[in-house]
Formats: sequence, C-alpha cells, structure tokens
Amino acid sequence: MAPLTTRFDEALVYAHAVHVGHARKVTGAPYIGHLMGVSSIVIDDGGSEDEAIAALLHDAAEDCGGRERLEDIRARFGDAVAKIVEDCTDAWTTPKAPWAERKTKYVQHARTLDRSSLRVSAADKVHNGYAILRGLRTRGERVWERFNAGPDDILAYYQALVRAYREAGGGPLVDELERIVKGIEREMGY
Repeated sequence: MAPLTTRFDEALVYAHAVHVGHARKVTGAPYIGHLMGVSSIVIDDGGSEDEAIAALLHDAAEDCGGRERLEDIRARFGDAVAKIVEDCTDAWTTPKAPWAERKTKYVQHARTLDRSSLRVSAADKVHNGYAILRGLRTRGERVWERFNAGPDDILAYYQALVRAYREAGGGPLVDELERIVKGIEREMGY
C-alpha cells in the first residue's frame, strides 16, 4: 500500500464530525474508535487508501443521512469510496427496517461483494465480532443487553455472513471472522 495522503486525514476528520456524540453498543466508547479500528484492519490487510477511507465512512450513510450523505461522500472522496460505503450499508431510512429483515437482506447482498467492499465489510464484522467476544469474556451475558436482537440471532447472522463472504471470494479477514465466531460460540457454551 502506498502512503496515506491528506485525503485520509480529511476522511478521519469527516468521520469524527459525522459520528460525534455516537457511542459503541458494547462499551459505550466514542464511535470513532470503531471506525479507526475498522480502517486499521483494512490497512493491515493491504487495503488501498480508498478502502481505508471507506472503512472510516462505512456507517456514515446508514447512521447519518442516508442517500444524501452517500452523495456527499461521493463528492468529497470519489466514486470508489462511495461504492464501498454503499455496499456496507444495510439501511437507508430512519427509522430502520426491523433488524432481522435488514440482516437477511445484507447476507444475500454480501454474496455479491467485490474485493474492495468485501474487505471493508469483513473488517467491520471482525471489529464488531471481536468487541462481542471481548465483552463476553469481561462482562459475560450482560453484553447482549444493548443489542436489538437476541444472542442466538446475532450469532446466526455472523455465521451466515462467514458463508456469504466465502461465496464472494473469502480471504484472511473472513478466516479471522470465522475464528472470532467460533470463540463467541465457545463463550456461549455451544
């Protein structure tokens, strides 16, 4: 990967501004930590600058403005970044559709992801999955209290994503996600 440019810096500032005041479900930590974590995973996996930027912005449209936000991202950071963000988005409206409906559709969509979108989407799920695993180890079953779905449904979603990502081409991040899912299963006594 070539060195990151000022575009990455601009994306980090933009992501922070978009998500200011947002917090993580499991820890309550500032949401920007998740976005930086996903971007770090993408960079460590050999991702391009566009992929690293999209990782910072992957939740911006879903959580903060829908299609208008996506068009702002396209204008600021280009078509490649916007396409990845679009591919990582499972809701375009507020309020969002029910959790199970959105996740079922996203699993179907995940089977068709191109390499760049697969990398960012899988990095997001690796970061989220590890937060759940870490939460189970440190907080126990209380980790599930902040979610909009039950533990069995969340685990089934992650298992389905591993299969879908493999159909889309797989890779080291999908292997890592599968290891994390197996860790969650063990912590839950499955």
